[in-house]
This record gives sequence, structure tokens and C-alpha cells, in this order.
Amino acid sequence: MNIVCLDMEGVLVPEIWIAFSEETGIPELKRTTRDEPDYDKLMNFRIKILKEHGLGLKEIQETIGRIDPLPGAKEFMDKLRDTTQAVILSDTFTQFAYPLMKKLGMPTILCNELVVGDDGMITGFKMRCEQSKLTTVKCFQAMGFDTIAAGDSFNDLGMIQASKAGFLFRTTEQLKKDYPQYKALETYDELYDEIVKVL
Repeated sequence: MNIVCLDMEGVLVPEIWIAFSEETGIPELKRTTRDEPDYDKLMNFRIKILKEHGLGLKEIQETIGRIDPLPGAKEFMDKLRDTTQAVILSDTFTQFAYPLMKKLGMPTILCNELVVGDDGMITGFKMRCEQSKLTTVKCFQAMGFDTIAAGDSFNDLGMIQASKAGFLFRTTEQLKKDYPQYKALETYDELYDEIVKVL
């Protein structure tokens, strides 16, 4: 039995924080897990920047409402889910993910939760579990699943390395160079074909 585990941002939808950075004109918010492997450090940095600019959840959700999945992503997910089980493992938050999941046909997503004050300001975040992507893949394996994983960033490497097959998808040149043992793919057709080969 197989289950495909996919990252969300950069793989199926644009990077939310980059879109929000562009809308607000705050360049510091362009920083993602492609740039900063320490997710706690990255999120605390983001929360500090939001506080400095008086921006809260409402403003980010307004940006998310204008984001569409990457071209071809929904068709890829529909085709993949017709072929095998698939789940999205993301370090994003339930407050961000829902409108995007609707546009992708409501695939299963496991993600985290923001802590939001009564004033709508983001004050913190709750991770679903430590090293959530790797931990989840190991749990699937403990339940008898073989996992196949794909992602684009540092925080996807754990699930890619732990899976029976793992792929880098639309990743950075640096990650391609540092992890040449993983196929680096650029199109959904390539990714689908590689997944089917190992099912």
C-alpha cells in the first residue's frame, strides 16, 4: 500500500508569504523555508515583522483569497488521487489552507495552527508535532504504508529521505546541488510519471 506525501507551497500553490510580501511591499516577508531551514526561527521572524507593521490574520487571508493553485496543480492532484492515495503535508496553517484546498478539490491536508489574539493579530503558532512532515511519514509507515514524497524546500528533506522514493520539485539550484541523489523535476507530468513508476 502506497501513500504519496506532497508539500503544498511551491509545489501546488504559490508561496503565500511571498505573495503577501509583494502585496504589502515588505521585502523581509519574502523569506521562506527555501532560505531558512529553522522553521521556528522563520515563523518568529515573520510574527515580529507583522507586529511591527500592524498586520494580522485578516490581511493575510485577503491575500490568500486572491491566490490560485499553480497552473496544472488541480489537474495533477485529480489524476494522482485517481491513481493512488495522496496527502498534503504542509508547515502552513489551517487558517491559510482552507480556501486553497477548495480550489484544489479538497484533498487531505495535515498542517499547523496559528494562535490569533482577539484583535486579529498573530501571536504565535502551534506545530501539529515536532518535525511534522518526517514524523507523519514515519507514522504512515508504521501503519503499513510505503511513502513517496515530493517537495521543494529544506523542510521537505526529512520526508523525502525517509520515503521509499523521494523527489525534489521545482526546487532551488542549491538543493539540487546539495542533494543530487534525488531526481529534480520541473513539471507535473514528470512528477506523476515518476510516482507511477514506484507504485
